[in-house]
Amino acid sequence: MAQIKKAQQGLRISKALLTKSGLRPRKRLGQHFLEDPAIIDEIIAHARLNKNDVVVEIGSGLGALTIPILPHICHLVAIEKDPLLITILRERLSLKDKEKITFISGDVLKLDLQEICDRFERKIKIVGNLPYNIASPLLEKLTINRNHIRSAILMFQFEVAQRLTAMPGKKEYGALSVITQYYAQICPLIKIKRDAFYPKPKVDSMVLGIDFEKPYPFQAENEEFFHRIVKAAFSCRRKTILNSLERGMVSLSREMIAKSLKECLIDPKRRAETLSIDEYIHLSSILTLPKTIP
Repeated sequence: MAQIKKAQQGLRISKALLTKSGLRPRKRLGQHFLEDPAIIDEIIAHARLNKNDVVVEIGSGLGALTIPILPHICHLVAIEKDPLLITILRERLSLKDKEKITFISGDVLKLDLQEICDRFERKIKIVGNLPYNIASPLLEKLTINRNHIRSAILMFQFEVAQRLTAMPGKKEYGALSVITQYYAQICPLIKIKRDAFYPKPKVDSMVLGIDFEKPYPFQAENEEFFHRIVKAAFSCRRKTILNSLERGMVSLSREMIAKSLKECLIDPKRRAETLSIDEYIHLSSILTLPKTIP
């Protein structure tokens, strides 16, 4: 009962801060503010923060997560697309807190993560609540920059979280599942009901832990080609794996694809969502043998 009361108080804080500033949540920016103290404490606990950590927060908003994080870390880089929210958050910070935070107003997809790592001379941790429309491109960006990232604790719409954690044979399993799980260990941490946000979104959310220091134990010989194989396989989900690859990999003949599937002990009549990461790695290795690709 006490936790419910605290959560309701948190949501009232968000509404009050916006009202005082004459602002309303902007749907265009996917603004939904989380203020439940119990959930925020869980997120911080899962992040395993320490005094040496540099954290990049995606979407600092009104500071519900920002302010509680600051005492646990060395420095926080807060990325917020809405400059008006940065103004509100600055006013909430103490002088001591302001010394430990750097604000960047802009698009996180354009952020230079390597520059942040170089500045602080260490890998970074990432936390944040991702708008639905940037989830996939941001994950791709994080994957490209994985050598600069220790771990990430990110909140996704529940549907996206299901896709990221899906196993072979599930309808949610797709190219995003395979490629993300190849580069990082992904763990579902907290399911959050839509009632925990202001304004209330249409769907529930899920917090995931993404550890780039624990990639899939087996690696592809050619990762770029592995990506191409996976994306081609899922480009026509209703077709067999043979037909999907023939259509998506125009540089390979049907005969070569069929021969490689047989060598990998993969039935050509199977569909993309039934193949494991191991099978995609093996298949990409066989298909990249000398003289396979013109």
